[in-house]
Amino acid sequence: MTYYHRLKEEDERKALVAWWHWLDDNRGERAVLRRAATADDIFLTPAFARFLAFMPERWGTPQNLFDSAMVAGLLARVKQDEHENSFAKALALPKQGGSKAAMSELRFLQLQKSRDPDEFFLRISRAIALLGGKVNILSLADGILHWLLEHRRVIDREPTKRLAVRWASDYYTHFKD
Repeated sequence: MTYYHRLKEEDERKALVAWWHWLDDNRGERAVLRRAATADDIFLTPAFARFLAFMPERWGTPQNLFDSAMVAGLLARVKQDEHENSFAKALALPKQGGSKAAMSELRFLQLQKSRDPDEFFLRISRAIALLGGKVNILSLADGILHWLLEHRRVIDREPTKRLAVRWASDYYTHFKD
């Protein structure tokens, strides 16, 4: 079983997947979320209210609201749930018919060094586009939540539990220049 740093509860994972599938039948809601340029834009949408209705109550608490908006807005950009690879590993693998990584090493490093949530939101949106919208939604959501936690300066003392180390390990293990 895959280890998730932030999505430890089965009810959260199931709710995320159920909501993401709900978006397939509600393309207008998905389109509204995709047009959001920042997480703040997502707060003002009915689609976000629907997201919170799907999710466990703790996702709607004041301390989790911003993180929930980031996850909802970015998952709405995913077209196909790719279970096989983690998000970072998918960035390192070549696109179908290609020989280079979906995301260049430079862009990957820029993603890793995002300075604030708005920059991170933009870079993750671009990464999803580079993958053609084919992303492991649970891996992506867990990474988003983990990045936001670490951005608030709660960085684990153990390097293997840090997001940058996990992503770099997944990326560079499969990276082809």
